[in-house]
Parts: sequence; structure tokens; C-alpha cells
Amino acid sequence: MNVDVLTNTARAMVAHGKGIIAADESIDTCKKRFDAVGLECTEENRRLYRQIILTAPKIEQYVSGIILFDETIRQKNDEGIPFVDILTARGILPGIKVDTGTSALALHERESITNGLDGLRERLAEYATYGARFAKWRAVIAIDADIPSEACIKANALALAHYAALCQEAHIVPIVEPEVLMTGDHTIERCAEVTEHVLEETGEELSRQGVAIGGIILKPSMVIAGSNAANQSTPKEVADFTVRVLSATVPRELPGITFLSGGQSDEQATANLQAMNALGTHPWKLSFSYGRAIQNPALAIWASDTQENVAKAQEALLFRCKMNSLAAQGTYDASMEESRTY
Repeated sequence: MNVDVLTNTARAMVAHGKGIIAADESIDTCKKRFDAVGLECTEENRRLYRQIILTAPKIEQYVSGIILFDETIRQKNDEGIPFVDILTARGILPGIKVDTGTSALALHERESITNGLDGLRERLAEYATYGARFAKWRAVIAIDADIPSEACIKANALALAHYAALCQEAHIVPIVEPEVLMTGDHTIERCAEVTEHVLEETGEELSRQGVAIGGIILKPSMVIAGSNAANQSTPKEVADFTVRVLSATVPRELPGITFLSGGQSDEQATANLQAMNALGTHPWKLSFSYGRAIQNPALAIWASDTQENVAKAQEALLFRCKMNSLAAQGTYDASMEESRTY
């Protein structure tokens, strides 16, 4: 493990005003997105869509890295240039999703465990040859009256820590993503309680495995009321609860935190990030690692005319990246949304 390499890469991932695009949807997830806009989910359509994201003009102004899927890291653009080479030439770090999805956690109804540790050392070595500089692994924690269980929290924390250790062994920065799901009618207070416990357990397992905290990026969900809760959270509430939980659980030496959007709307995810950075200076950079909350407008535009709307789709993508970049700096205002032209 080369701590200097890991630390430098992690710091670059949270460079001032920059965040990460999660373009790592599995084929099944990509099919759901394409079905929603009436697109056939062929390999070529997936390549063309990822090409729009990876070649968007000036995106490097707002984006430090892009998380790729196994299929995408091996693909090339229309001119035969590998996508990874295009990103690297523009100063954007290529990343790779390495978990293989979730399955039911044995003896624990409605809970899941993330798979993918088998053969991970070998896969990381291969991804390194393609130029991957960081990786991502997502754990999923659901909230209900009687879940999450201790078994679920501890099992996923241990898997995240094993994954992170293997990444650092391969000189690849791990994004550690413990997602507490928004699905449900739980209060923001309940979400804070669960999130704090999940982050505590994850931190303890990372320490036990000898993971260098200065060489990872944390990608948590925001502390927010469930999507079906009677009282929905304001940006100020999300900011106050989230920062309070992070302050209680996250070491100061962690370079940065790039939040997932987790089902929030595009503008909601931006407003909540802005509210956190508006609170003042934090020990860690607070930025974004959004998927749908950045890609939604671009996909909808491109799907309406895949031949003619490439430039318009890229314009929409760039606009959302810019809004989130401003939020990462604490200088976003909702009125800026009116300036969009797509």
C-alpha cells in the first residue's frame, strides 16, 4: 500500500468545487432508466449514452472523477479511443464499480448484503491496467420499525472494510458507500440514529482492517426523512442533522465526503448540498457523487432524439454539474436554476 499515492488521489477526487458523476449503473439498472424514457437497452445504446457523459465539453471544470461500469471501462468512443484515455487526457480520474449487487441477507427478512468480494483482488488488478484510479462499493441499509438489524449493519460494514483494504493494496482509492435508504415513512430523527450507527460500525471495521483513512472517500446518504414521511425535510434540517452525524462519526483526516443523491430530485440534492456548505467550514470537503440527480435531464433530452440531441443533452448535463459545483462551494442559489436553457 502506497499511502502517498492513495492520499494524493483521494484529495484530487475532492478538489475545490469538483465532484464525481456516478455513471456506473449495471445493465439491469440501465435498462430501468432506458425503459422509463422509451429507449432499447442495447450495448450500443449504452455506449452512446455513456459517450455523451464522458465527452461532454468543459465537464472537467466541475467534475474530478467518473465512476464507470465494467462494460464501460472497456469501451471506446466513435473514433476508437478508449473512454478511460479520454477522461485521463482531460484530467478526470476514471473510477470503477466493483460490487456485484445485493442479495438477501440470510435469516434477516427485508435486509440485504452486498456481493463481490470473491475474486476482487484479481479484478482490481485488471481494472488498474485499464487505468482505474478509484473504485466504489455500495452497501444498502433499509429502515423500518424493526430494521436495520445489528447483523445487517455489521455484515455490510465488514464487507465494506474488506473491499477497502483490497483496493488500497492495489493502490486504488476506495469510495466507501453505506447507503441508508430514503424509502419509507421514517422521520429524519430516525434516519440520523441509523446513519450514525452505520457510520460508527463502518469506521470501526475500516480501522480493524488497517485501512488508511486519509486514502479513502466516504459516500454516505444524507440524513433525511423517508420519501413517504408525513413531514418532509427542509434543506436546513438535512444540513443540520447530516453535519451533526458526520461530526460525531467521521475522522478529521478523511479527505472528503461525496454524497449520493439516493432518490432525491435534481434540485433537492443540489439545495441540500448547498445548505451543508453554507453552515461554514468543515474538517472534510463536502461534495457530490450523484447519478440520477445529474443525468436525468440529459437522458430525457437525448432519448427524445438520439441523433439530433447530443449537444442539448450535454448542455443539460453540464448545467447540473455546474449547479452542484456551486453547491459544493456554498455559492448556489435556487434562482440560478432559472438560467438553464434546456
